[in-house]
Amino acid sequence: MSTRLRGKCAIVTGAGRGIGLGIARLLAKEGASVLLVDRDENLVSEAAATLSKSGRKAHYLRADVSKADDMRSMAAWAVKEFGQIDILCPNAAIFDPSPIVDMPEELWDRLIDINLKGVFLSVQACLPKMMARSYGRIVVTSSITGNRTAIAGMAHYAASKGGINGFIRAAALEFAGHGITINGVEPGHVMTEGAAPQYDPEFKRAVESFIPMGRFAEPDDIGKAVLFLASDDAAYITGQTLIVDGGVTLPEYPPGFPRAS
Repeated sequence: MSTRLRGKCAIVTGAGRGIGLGIARLLAKEGASVLLVDRDENLVSEAAATLSKSGRKAHYLRADVSKADDMRSMAAWAVKEFGQIDILCPNAAIFDPSPIVDMPEELWDRLIDINLKGVFLSVQACLPKMMARSYGRIVVTSSITGNRTAIAGMAHYAASKGGINGFIRAAALEFAGHGITINGVEPGHVMTEGAAPQYDPEFKRAVESFIPMGRFAEPDDIGKAVLFLASDDAAYITGQTLIVDGGVTLPEYPPGFPRAS
C-alpha cells in the first residue's frame, strides 16, 4: 500500500458509486482513513465494505449534502472517530436534463441545493476543525460543463458548476491565511454507473470520436487528479481548477472539419 496520505483523514461526499467512489478508493489506497458519505445508505455501505475488504480504512455515513444538520453531523462524526479532518472532497451532484422552457422550479431548486449549496454546507461544516489545526485540503468536483462548455437542457447543471468555480476562488482568499487550500477538478465525459444508461452504442462511439484521447474517463482518472490536489505536493496551489477531459475542450473545430489548403 502507498503511504502518500498516511495519517490523513478524508471525507468524500457522493461516494456511493461513480466519481466519488473513485476518489475515495484512490485516497484510501494512499493511506488515508476515508469517510464515504451518500444519501443512499445501501449503496454507500456496500462501497465502504468493498474498500475495507481490500485492506483500506473506510467508513460510511448516510447524509444529505443539501441539509445543514446532516453536514454538521458528518463533520462531528469525523472528528469523533478520526480526531481530525484533513481532506474534504465535496463531490455529490445530480444531473436531470430539462429544457429551460419546461423546467419546474422544484427541479432547479433541488439541483442547485445538492450541487452548489451542498458544497457550501459541507465546507462550512468542516471548516472550524481545519482552521483550529491550521491545515486543510478541500478539493471540489466541478465540471467542464458551465465553465468551458455547455449542453442544451443542462442550464441548471451548468449554473451549479459555474457557481462552484466562483465559490472556490472566493473561498481560497478566505482560507489562505489558515493553512487551508481549496481547489477543484473539472471532469469531461466520465463513464460511471449513472452515466452509462444515457449512452447507446452509437452515441457512445460518436462521443468518443470527439474526445482527442479517444475514450471516456474512468472514475480513477478523476480520483488521481483529486489525489494530487489533496496531497502536500499541491501545498502552494489554491483557488484553481484542473481540467481532466482527455482534451475535449481543446479543438477549435470539430473532428472531420475540412483543413485549410
